[in-house]
Amino acid sequence: MGAYAVVREEDPKVYIAESAEVLSRVLALQVVAQLPAVTVRSPARLEEMRSALLEERWGDALVAWIEETDTPVDVYDEALTVWTNDALDADQASMEIRVAPLFASGA
Repeated sequence: MGAYAVVREEDPKVYIAESAEVLSRVLALQVVAQLPAVTVRSPARLEEMRSALLEERWGDALVAWIEETDTPVDVYDEALTVWTNDALDADQASMEIRVAPLFASGA
């Protein structure tokens, strides 16, 4: 299980959560709600974003934020693979590299 999102700002940010449901709340709180109200272009859009947050319509709030800021957000409803030294030690990596497609004959 797990989910993650990449907010593709000038300095991209990655958010990781145990589920898509938790990730939605994280993005609502850490991304959408942090937008200064004075920067929102119209009172109608501001009300739309506030209502979505207060009604816990996290997806709607994020969509409005994306449209308002023109900042793409990539959301993935899947767990990240976290590589550890135990999972891929140096000896194993050295052996696997030698049989990888890059080293196949025919070139």
